[in-house]
Amino acid sequence: MDVIKGILRSMLSGEGIIVPHVQPMYRLNDNRLMALEYLARYVDADNHAHPVGPILQDPALRPADRLILDLKFLESTFQTLARTGDESHLHFVNLEPVSLEAPGFWECMPRWIESLPFGPDNVVMEFTESQGVHDMLALQGYANRLRDMGLQVAVDDLGAGVASLTHMARLAPDYIKADRSLVEQVHRRPYQAALLNALSHFAQRMRIGFIAEGIETLDELEAVMDADVPWGQGFILGQPWPTRPRPISLPIAVSGS
Repeated sequence: MDVIKGILRSMLSGEGIIVPHVQPMYRLNDNRLMALEYLARYVDADNHAHPVGPILQDPALRPADRLILDLKFLESTFQTLARTGDESHLHFVNLEPVSLEAPGFWECMPRWIESLPFGPDNVVMEFTESQGVHDMLALQGYANRLRDMGLQVAVDDLGAGVASLTHMARLAPDYIKADRSLVEQVHRRPYQAALLNALSHFAQRMRIGFIAEGIETLDELEAVMDADVPWGQGFILGQPWPTRPRPISLPIAVSGS
């Protein structure tokens, strides 16, 4: 906890750098690269990299500070997309749902989209069911607003919480990602394999993309493929690798948040 608090103080004071990392997603039947997921890392003055997920989810973090940090990470990601992205595959961008409630987010999005060297339909905004906004009607409205901007929407961590299926049904996402909890030891757990297979056939029927994330072993990979899951992501397929570092800029204006 003290370590995270120290990181927060450094980040909010503008110290260190943000290094977006990318992790590949592959179509499993032919090992074709289909997408990259962008994962921000904070690199401190001692050159130690820290995943931002535990930082943003720290309950001690004030909502206003969480918003400022998430917008910094998003801006860094879109700067990387503007510089290195292309339209040969999709780009999944992590999003804290709480940011959807902030006018500052919607003020920044048009500028970020305009900077892209490809169409916004190549960008998939990915957010989890377990964080942030709990008003399903509001969440549905935010998803539609992102689509109106030309972006696609993904639900992450499907299977990690009891509200997962409700979120999926209400949001009607373009992509769903099965949580690591459904993938771990799936070769030893027939109920998980059957659930992955059922979700895969559901996704195929609804014409949405389905990705199993957190695949870490060859046994898990083979079981996921046997369950007819079309796309996969995980350490056995490719660990996150860094893009060019970005200095931490001054806080983005979040007026009205």
